[in-house]
Amino acid sequence: MTVIIKKGAGKKKLDEILKKITHTKKLHAHRHLGKVKWGEDALEYQKNLRDGWD
Repeated sequence: MTVIIKKGAGKKKLDEILKKITHTKKLHAHRHLGKVKWGEDALEYQKNLRDGWD
């Protein structure tokens, strides 16, 4: 969605525009919690990644 705000628009006008905006998609992050299974400890994984930079 594109909203065009003209120069000099006051606070009341901006508030009206923001109230009209409807969000159609929402992220439901709780669905994805605990879904990724790591084969090793997260700290060990980071250390292995950083060792590859040298």
